[in-house]
Amino acid sequence: MKLRRDISVFLLVFIVTGAGWLLAQDDSGGKSWSTTSEQSASGANPTRTTEAHRESDGKVVDTQSLQRLGTDGRYEPYLDTEKESVKVDGNTTKNVVRTYARDSDGRKKLVQVTEEEVHALPDGESRVSRSTSNPDVNGGLQVVQREQAETKRTGANSQETTTTVLTPDANGRFIPSMQTREEQTKSSDTVTEVKKSTLLPDANGRMQVSEVRQGRLETNGKDQTKSEQVSRADSEGRLSVVQKSVSKNSEGLNGEKRQTVESYSNQVPGKADGTALQLNQKVTTTSRVGVDGTTNTVQQTEQRDPSGSGNGMQTTGTTIDIVRPGLNGGTREQQRSESRNANGNTGVIWIDNRESSKPTPAVSVDTKTAKPQ
Repeated sequence: MKLRRDISVFLLVFIVTGAGWLLAQDDSGGKSWSTTSEQSASGANPTRTTEAHRESDGKVVDTQSLQRLGTDGRYEPYLDTEKESVKVDGNTTKNVVRTYARDSDGRKKLVQVTEEEVHALPDGESRVSRSTSNPDVNGGLQVVQREQAETKRTGANSQETTTTVLTPDANGRFIPSMQTREEQTKSSDTVTEVKKSTLLPDANGRMQVSEVRQGRLETNGKDQTKSEQVSRADSEGRLSVVQKSVSKNSEGLNGEKRQTVESYSNQVPGKADGTALQLNQKVTTTSRVGVDGTTNTVQQTEQRDPSGSGNGMQTTGTTIDIVRPGLNGGTREQQRSESRNANGNTGVIWIDNRESSKPTPAVSVDTKTAKPQ
């Protein structure tokens, strides 16, 4: 049990440090590249993550390895993930993801396998089948979850994706345990609307709507506004709005990019649930590229005072990300996160240093208005 708890903790670290590549297609255009990053957090054991990407004979292989600092001061392997992607034919791609951990003796042990087949159909439609397997007590793989997704065109400017998750019941039969239905409609050249419903089985096994997310994306040149409203069902199945978020992206004449994300909730500190939506968090991110190619990104987080004293929004954290051009087209990056403690003092809680040979796209910089870093 301790091994599984540790794996869960370090899987979270993988997510924080950018493990979204696991089930995503690479778009770097490079045949091979590698990245190494070291993470240190206040009160936590330092970790190191290495990633590698290779393409050969129609096969794409991505590997990611997480190491932790051992008692002898050296990094030791802890969690490894390998993804293979193969183009079976012109319309079918097969992806296999294997996750390995280390047992108490430091031996590599397979802990999960995910297999996925993606079938491209005419008119942009698709069909995806996915299965997740875990080892049983004897070390043999046992399927613990199946997933089926189908995307259909429902109109000239609309499509619908239905995803069904199946898990075994007490008799080992796979039955639906969750279903999502996502409708996407391009209502104009500049507006896209999305509605995603999540359904869960009731006591009789009938699927009932438990959550509905309605979003809208509006584009105006380089500026974008995205909003999402979340409604959840109560014990009687009645839907009510519980969350809302509004994201705005803009780009200035000097190339500086700015994003603000405001999150609203009916769960306000010091008040019972069910109150009107109030602003709980605001995240502001600005990014600019210097004449030497260095990208400087600053993210500031403001949150409502958790004490419920009515002091309004307060700055609670700042993340600074600096990416500098490296050798042979790669990059050197440092990400530093700072947070305010209960005494109001600000301190560094997270540092991630990364070096990568992954090619970066060329960036056009207006040297007349941009300032050096």
